[in-house]
Amino acid sequence: MQFPYQLAAKGTYSLKNVRLETGFEYDDEEVIRTKTDLFSIEIENGKIKAVKANDPTSDALDAKGFLMLPALKDLHIHLDKTLYGLPWQALSPKRRTVKDMIAYEQEIIPELLKTSVERAEQLISLLQHYGTHFARTHFNIDPTSGLKSLENLEKALEHKKDSFKAELVAFPQHGLYYTDTAPLMKEAAQLKSVSFIGGLDPLSIDGSIEKVLDFTVQLALDHKKGIDIHLHEAGESGMKTINYLIDKAIENPMLKGKIFISHAFALGHLSPKETEKIAERLAEGKVGIASSVPFRGTVMPIPVLKKYGVNVLIGNDNVQDYWSTFGSGNMLQKANLMAELYGYETELELSRTLQFATQSILPLDDNGKQQWPRPGDEASIVLTDASCSAEAVSRMSKIEALMNDGNLFWRY
Repeated sequence: MQFPYQLAAKGTYSLKNVRLETGFEYDDEEVIRTKTDLFSIEIENGKIKAVKANDPTSDALDAKGFLMLPALKDLHIHLDKTLYGLPWQALSPKRRTVKDMIAYEQEIIPELLKTSVERAEQLISLLQHYGTHFARTHFNIDPTSGLKSLENLEKALEHKKDSFKAELVAFPQHGLYYTDTAPLMKEAAQLKSVSFIGGLDPLSIDGSIEKVLDFTVQLALDHKKGIDIHLHEAGESGMKTINYLIDKAIENPMLKGKIFISHAFALGHLSPKETEKIAERLAEGKVGIASSVPFRGTVMPIPVLKKYGVNVLIGNDNVQDYWSTFGSGNMLQKANLMAELYGYETELELSRTLQFATQSILPLDDNGKQQWPRPGDEASIVLTDASCSAEAVSRMSKIEALMNDGNLFWRY
């Protein structure tokens, strides 16, 4: 997909006829509708400068009554190794394990790297088509890729810098010790562009939970990085890994709020009592969970995690690549899937589900008080053809305009 927008404004300017949510309408104590009104919005230096009463006669850019929502964020994706833009290819039944996939990657990466800049840009354009302006993206660090995957991804992001931002996770997809990747990870950890140290199934791939996680934690501490570990393992080894990371967060307060466990499928196989206990521990260590939704029949206990205050991030993960046939790139679709999966059907519940597409930013708080946008907020928004957040989630409404750091792009 080519970039679906054209630049409409940047710098200092104003918008009129912007629809914002203003509160909830109740029948007795039940929320039955979301109230909205039209406003004028002033933008300056990448920030929202002012939110004012609407002036439809002004010479400001016309938002045409479209609903303004926070721009969407994808906080678990692999921009560096998509097949998007290449001929259709479904998953092969021959590759069933992570080690099967590692062997396959070692074969195909040299050829894929030749076009990875262009394909990453195409995938970013797909995300933007659906209103996403920011991603946390993992990139391969392994002996086959070296640092080339990172270099190509950085080129793609540089080309997209006015309309898209990303934070980068150095991901040892082929294991730290299963292949000789630890030295490369040390090299990547020194780079300013890298924000997180990644990891992969320490026991099943590298044969040791402690050795792998001690290395990862120390690397993060030494270079002041966060941690984001892929953990597909369920059962005892999965839970041991989760608890080990929680212990490390508690031991090292500077890591609280900076450790994330991606997938963490072990959490989807616990009793209700066990789920409550681990949710409490995750909250204590401020260890977040980054989850793709759904995943092959595993229903993650996201409502319980949220109840205990665990930071839950959502992403598309793999978008039509050799790891997954699925993945649309649409974060509103992810919120919609969550609503269906967990039974969020009412106006209030659907409006709350938007947080999984915007990563916690909601226009109204739980009591219907307007909390976004405010002067000083980042000027990264979407304009969508919906009457309210609940409708945007339920109908996966079309995005008409995307703003990143004050740069407004309108769909053509």
